[in-house]
Amino acid sequence: MSRTVGGVVLLLVSAFMLLGFVRSDASFASVNTIVAVLATVVLPALGGVALLRTANVHGRRSGSRADLLRRTTIESEILRLAMLRDGRLTAVEVASALALSAEESKVVLDALVMREVADLDVTEDGGLVYRFEDARRALEKQSARGLLGP
Repeated sequence: MSRTVGGVVLLLVSAFMLLGFVRSDASFASVNTIVAVLATVVLPALGGVALLRTANVHGRRSGSRADLLRRTTIESEILRLAMLRDGRLTAVEVASALALSAEESKVVLDALVMREVADLDVTEDGGLVYRFEDARRALEKQSARGLLGP
């Protein structure tokens, strides 16, 4: 927000200075006037535009935070679903359970494979099954015993 305010202020200063030059008796043919216009009108205008552009870029990045939150939520729902389905899922199962497109579910599942959260198995028919060993093991935690105890 401060970049936006700074950019607007610089543009207003630039416009005010331009108005002053236009209403003055200064000759735009002289080198001194041209240098003064460049220093007091053009430079602040360029600075204002640059600040507004960077403010706009930072504003778009906040949308990527929302995308990150969405992706994280989808991944956690996939892991929860894997725990319910013995650690094995297909893209179609994920798509139907989470109301995603088949393509989007495959992209998220492939990203989990790349991060080594899941492994990829292939059925005899060539179907892809995503295997989540940690999700399968979560069901076995009730039978866990201490390392040193009986």
